[in-house]
Amino acid sequence: MRRTLRNMAAATVMLGLAGCATAPETGRSQLIIFPESQDAQMGLEAYQQIKSEMKEANDPALERRIETVGGRIAAISPHPDWQWEFTLFQDDTPNAFALPGGKVGVNTGLFKVAKTDDQLAAVMGHEVAHAIARHGAERMSSGMLTQLGLVGLGIATQDQTTVGLAAAAATLGVTLPHSREQESEADHIGLLYMARAGYDPRGAIQLWKNMEAAGGDQPLEFLSTHPSHGNRIARLEEWMPEALAEYRGT
Repeated sequence: MRRTLRNMAAATVMLGLAGCATAPETGRSQLIIFPESQDAQMGLEAYQQIKSEMKEANDPALERRIETVGGRIAAISPHPDWQWEFTLFQDDTPNAFALPGGKVGVNTGLFKVAKTDDQLAAVMGHEVAHAIARHGAERMSSGMLTQLGLVGLGIATQDQTTVGLAAAAATLGVTLPHSREQESEADHIGLLYMARAGYDPRGAIQLWKNMEAAGGDQPLEFLSTHPSHGNRIARLEEWMPEALAEYRGT
């Protein structure tokens, strides 16, 4: 058992040392243990699966909007060479998502709150930022190391109750805060990207005000993967001088 634990500890340290990365714009240290080519392939496979399960919308006008706005933002990103794809899905939920490698999905319901191209650019910038910062690969890396730690704890204690409590603590103390940090970071990076692409960053604040006005219950922030609408707006206001300088320089 001791040998197994030592080997697991050594593997954890080696993975951590091998996976050091830095997030663009913010300079935050990241742990990513996958090569970019691998998470891009996983992103493509997941995107194809989603496209086979969700209904694509037949709205040429909205499709052009997401392709135009998303394309402009992707073009000024550090990876304009990626095979970017922007797909419109028939879904009333005001939501969008990004997968590794530059695959972005947008629900038709988003246009209930993203009423202008500047507001749409806030969403597209956010999703492009997730892809560029490799947040998906970072989450998978963190999840693998957490699971490795829980396995080690299970071997050491032989007590599933202790492992279950540790898993819950890891979710509340590590996984959810990390997810909120990534969401906030994507807001920040995306704000700069939309401004560099020529979209007024003040549209991001109005977007979240629209989201807030649209209603819907939000979980308590510490139980959520996303910051509250109010906190997002407050942080966007903090970053706005930097983004406006980028916008006025375009």
